Amino acid sequence: MAKETLNSTGTTPQENKMGTMPVPKLLFTMSLPMIISMLVQALYNVVDSIFVSQINENALTAVSLAFPIQNLMIAVASGTGVGVNALLSRSLGEKNYDRVNKTANNSVLLTIASYLVFALIGLFGSRAFFAAQTSDPQILEYGTQYMSIVCILSFGVFMQVNMERLLQSTGLTFYNMITQGTGAIINIIMDPILIFGYFGLPKMGVAGAAAATVFGQIVAMALGIYFNSRKNTEIHLSFRQMRFDGKTVKDIYGVGIPSILMMSIGSVMTFGMNKILLMFSSTAAAVFGVYFKLQSFFFMPTFGLNNGMVPIVAYNYGARNKKRITHTIKLSCGAAFVMMLLGIAAFNLIPDKLLMLFNASDDMLEIGCNALRVISISYIFAGFCIVMGSVFQALGNGVYSLIVSVCRQLCVLLPAAYILAMAAGLHAVWWSFPIAEIASIVLSLFFMKRIYDQKIKPL
Repeated sequence: MAKETLNSTGTTPQENKMGTMPVPKLLFTMSLPMIISMLVQALYNVVDSIFVSQINENALTAVSLAFPIQNLMIAVASGTGVGVNALLSRSLGEKNYDRVNKTANNSVLLTIASYLVFALIGLFGSRAFFAAQTSDPQILEYGTQYMSIVCILSFGVFMQVNMERLLQSTGLTFYNMITQGTGAIINIIMDPILIFGYFGLPKMGVAGAAAATVFGQIVAMALGIYFNSRKNTEIHLSFRQMRFDGKTVKDIYGVGIPSILMMSIGSVMTFGMNKILLMFSSTAAAVFGVYFKLQSFFFMPTFGLNNGMVPIVAYNYGARNKKRITHTIKLSCGAAFVMMLLGIAAFNLIPDKLLMLFNASDDMLEIGCNALRVISISYIFAGFCIVMGSVFQALGNGVYSLIVSVCRQLCVLLPAAYILAMAAGLHAVWWSFPIAEIASIVLSLFFMKRIYDQKIKPL
């Protein structure tokens, strides 16, 4: 174990709560603020699309087709954050405070570099991205406007995610609830104002939805910077210390790159699925976009749970506390399963009411009700697989999560969707989701046993 060093204040701090607080209480206190903030995020995702759907169905389809790029931005930001989270929490567990500060300062530089890449994509690639998916001139125009704005001004979301990961890594998840919640609420308020032109402002349409999104992200970024500089005493952010350190960057991306690739695969899957669905109609693609908004009510809280779990597992792995690691994993699996059961109930009992939130036509209702009911079958296994993926990352084996994700989304889901589309039509495409989740749980169980035998059991 690394030799104990002083923190940024020049003193040896008391033991972090992640090594002392009872696990159920710790997981609850770490995860609850994240779950609440993720629920607010899910609400803003849904409200955003509800307002856009009031323009017309083509506007809703355009925003749905832009989702792979937005997901890719989140993948790069969050994937880098996973690497930061794992390294920083493990360094805290080992009481290596010099590495803690190097990790924090390098994370800011990596965030800036990531933003610049997507700003260029927004400037020069937006129209080409939509032209590859549709020839409808209205969808093409709506989509280009939306994607250009969210990419060129994406510095807000990149820095917001980075600041939140630093807070998570040191156990200060309550402040994340404030940053994410405030950003999402501002987005919800600004959506109708900018889309429809209230209070004397110009009517911006789809561009207004994008502007509201980035405005909320920038406010959340500012709050995150404030909380890290004023409330987070375990790290020290300094411009003078912001120099790329090769070993730190390598350690961050050792976990972060598999995580980025794993989440980016979701963008590839969504792009491919949209192409398959557009063979039938733009309404089918709109249904898929609506599904992703609705499922966030159940997946986002599960991700919030994971965000609270990862630093606990990483910290106690650094501290070599086997009992606390296994207890945290078991509790997380149980909580995730309950969240998935709520999703199954909602999609089977009130699918029509959920779809009507988006001004659904009769055609969208017919396609969507069947889609929601069939896809929800996969939720039986989804919660466990999500938790396992985060456990792999927390213990430095992000490549296992990557393998599971590649097999699930690219090797099983997309081929199954295409075969079912060709053989049995649109109604059969949705069965590719339960089929893919079965493959995912088999692989997750295999890798969990392997990592338990190699890393957890010997502690």
